[in-house]
Amino acid sequence: MTDADAFLETVREENQTELSRLGSSKSLYADTGGDIDTEPVLRATADAEYAAWQTFDGWADDEGDDDAREAFAATAAEERDHFETVLEHLGDEEYEPEAVPALHEYLRELDGTTERVGALVGRILASKRSKEQVVGYFVGDADPQTAGVFREFGAELDGQLERATELLGDISDDERALEAATDTIEAAYGEYVENLEAMGANPKPVC
Repeated sequence: MTDADAFLETVREENQTELSRLGSSKSLYADTGGDIDTEPVLRATADAEYAAWQTFDGWADDEGDDDAREAFAATAAEERDHFETVLEHLGDEEYEPEAVPALHEYLRELDGTTERVGALVGRILASKRSKEQVVGYFVGDADPQTAGVFREFGAELDGQLERATELLGDISDDERALEAATDTIEAAYGEYVENLEAMGANPKPVC
């Protein structure tokens, strides 16, 4: 059985730099192609929420472990609600995301319960950082109501993390789960770096 608290601490410690940079102000710059304005921020958020909905819905469809399947289905339902909420704020309910974030491309390659549980933890830790930047954007834009909506998204990520850590208790191979968590964060970070470098920006924070 995997010690959930120790697992989370290890993931955070081993990916401290990547998670820190994913939570920097440059993350929105990377996600929006340098166009940090309300519509691009909402579109980037819609893309991420839609991808998460589709990923976890797919996991739930073919997962053999009952507890994991239930957790994946609950997560998919939350991400679907998030996507629909973002579309309401975007004012374009016909918007259809096309791009799949690199993080979700990686997640969709996983078919083992152990790897999926570890990757779910990694995805939540990475997503919490990006959500904080979206909240910060709307606070800075003097739109506390929308900022509050995204704070609620962050609170639901806390619930998702609780479900994921409960699943860790049934995982016997914590090394495989840890590798999947790290690879998930690295997928998100790799895309962050690639996007910034394509725009001629330094992915490292300016000290």
